[in-house]
Amino acid sequence: MRKRTVYSLLLMLALVVALLAAVWLRKEAPPEAARLLPESDAILYLNLKPLRAATHLDRKTVARSLEYQQFVDATGIVPERDLDSVAFALHQMNNPNGPNGPVAYSEVFEGRFDGVRLTRYLASIASLQEQYAGHTIYTVPVEGRSLRIAQLGYDTIAASNMPTTEQIHAMLDRYRSAASPFGGSTLLSAHYRDVPMLSSAWAIGHVGLPFSEGGHISLFGMQLPLPEDATLVASLRYGPGALHLRVEQIATSEDAAARSTEALNSLLHLFLALQPKVAEQAESPDAAALRGFTESIQIEQHKDRAVLTATVPLLLLKQLTTPDGADTASGSGQ
Repeated sequence: MRKRTVYSLLLMLALVVALLAAVWLRKEAPPEAARLLPESDAILYLNLKPLRAATHLDRKTVARSLEYQQFVDATGIVPERDLDSVAFALHQMNNPNGPNGPVAYSEVFEGRFDGVRLTRYLASIASLQEQYAGHTIYTVPVEGRSLRIAQLGYDTIAASNMPTTEQIHAMLDRYRSAASPFGGSTLLSAHYRDVPMLSSAWAIGHVGLPFSEGGHISLFGMQLPLPEDATLVASLRYGPGALHLRVEQIATSEDAAARSTEALNSLLHLFLALQPKVAEQAESPDAAALRGFTESIQIEQHKDRAVLTATVPLLLLKQLTTPDGADTASGSGQ
């Protein structure tokens, strides 16, 4: 009886240790899609499963271009239904006015794919094929760039539109050694610990690169008091009825963080003052959701960081993810 009790206690202890190890790994180890990305200036990761569950995006009618529809018909891949997670690496180009534009991208897609149909489709549109590390890399001309695509596994696809093969080769090399939960780029190793636990979407690095104008970040025509190379850590975490947004600027000093906080607060107060306050808008659920989001924004200084937090109502999220003219009736009965 005593031995049986000891064995039971040891088993319970082992289960507790395994649970704690799983929680620790979940917090410290980046998702595999992000670990496969090459060296870059910024990383963006999105877990689409919570988004799909919250918005029923896979049930909505999506207007597709002719090329997009041809891709869906040929491969059987419906991105809003079949993609589970995506990770992007942003690469700043030395010559922003060159043929490759200011920013190039490397991507990893995880989901459910028909490998045979995908291979047949890629072979039909590729201008070049290369064998590397046991995989076929297809080079597809897209808008003056060369998009290189490789299927890493039955559920994983990698792509890059960088001018050279270095990035797609790096992703294939990382896939070969993907067993390590702490692999990945220098940027990921340095800043993933800053991403809040259980975040469904996050971004780290020079996230503002695609929105840079004249050396600063611009959104909706409004220039933010942040340089384009500001190091940011942004995240979205799902909570009951809403998403919690958090954006941190990692400044060079506490004084720099204080200046950013003051400038961003001034811009926020100006934006809130310019918001239309028409009585009829109070009766609109969409307008109320947008107003609730903007009024929830807070900007504070935490030592050497300027931190923005806000709450994104699910109603606003559904509005943003509903294409114009989409039939949302099927998603109304949650």
